[in-house]
Amino acid sequence: MSDLPSILHVSGDFPDPVEPHKTKVIRTLLELTKHRFEHSVVSINRRSPGKLAILKDVIAPGGLHLDAQDFEYGTAVSYEAPPRGIRHRTRLVQLGDWLAQHIQSLKRRPDLIIGHKLAIEGIAVRRASQITGIPYALSIQGDSDTKIMSVRRDLKGEFQSVLHGAKLVFPFTPWAWNAVTRQVGVPDAPHVMLPCPTDLDEPMPPQASSASGTGSRGLISVFHLQSYKRKNLAGLASAAQLLEKRGVSAPLSVIGGGEPAERSACEAIVEGVSSITLTGPMDREQLRAAMRNASGFVLPSLRESFGLVFVEALFAGLPIIYPKGTAVDGYFDDAPFALPVDARDPNSIAEAMATLVDNEDQMKLELAKWQTSEDAKAFQRPGIAQKFAAAIESAI
Repeated sequence: MSDLPSILHVSGDFPDPVEPHKTKVIRTLLELTKHRFEHSVVSINRRSPGKLAILKDVIAPGGLHLDAQDFEYGTAVSYEAPPRGIRHRTRLVQLGDWLAQHIQSLKRRPDLIIGHKLAIEGIAVRRASQITGIPYALSIQGDSDTKIMSVRRDLKGEFQSVLHGAKLVFPFTPWAWNAVTRQVGVPDAPHVMLPCPTDLDEPMPPQASSASGTGSRGLISVFHLQSYKRKNLAGLASAAQLLEKRGVSAPLSVIGGGEPAERSACEAIVEGVSSITLTGPMDREQLRAAMRNASGFVLPSLRESFGLVFVEALFAGLPIIYPKGTAVDGYFDDAPFALPVDARDPNSIAEAMATLVDNEDQMKLELAKWQTSEDAKAFQRPGIAQKFAAAIESAI
């Protein structure tokens, strides 16, 4: 048995046999620190019961229906819970009861439990901590946590207890931390700002527009077409139309694949906007090359917990346009190579696009300085891993 500290992670965002295509952020954090901790995972998946079962649950809540199976990183769990936040706390407290029993069955008692969202996993982890006496930590993921907390205002006391009972808190972004603490107060426990890690974190010096001999080479945006509404393709199209009417040249390539129906929906949105091209999917190397050869990156998402692609664009040498109040907001305040916009205002997006195109070389000069700074190291995997590990060691 390992002498390393034992950490149990509870996450709904971990690739597992039930849903293998989830984001790899939490898994990457574990891989980066596996030489310092013995990590194990309870990967949770919510499934909705049938309509009759939902009706019965509304009238009189029953017990938790749950299936579990082992996988490489630990245990994958599927539990039944009604949609739209019905019985949200009830089911998660029941999940916490199961989690406490699961912990008792493990060969080794964890030194710390980490719930990887406050408003979901946090409720279950707090319950398990109360039963087992094991301290817990939390990560805060802006989009999910703030959305649930705004919808379930009746659970403010629960969310407050979850946050204030944690030994340590890892907000992924400054704006998420501010949004959560405005609602439920600042806890006594330390919080450590933890950017999400990406494999595309090697700096590539920005390429000036003059390097191609043709001036501006246009902007790019990157997202799967399935998410075109949340990524605000309509806002991009409106902004591009405004620039066309003003005679501003700002060609925009939208990179990302999707199903035929999704592509058709996107084609309908950009129809008549000659400056926008739906380029299709690219692999990681192709994407890196496309970023290298562009003027800048723009993605005015309506909702975004972090947005790894913004950091990937910066390390590929691209100035970025990002949405205020979400994504990487709070990390690049006053940075001359990062322009915040009101994602719901096409004029704001258009102005930022024009500014980037007009000032590409100067913005890239400032970005080149940042790429070799200590600030940039905070977004690279070694720096993220060290911060994550040091905070956990301090907490236990």
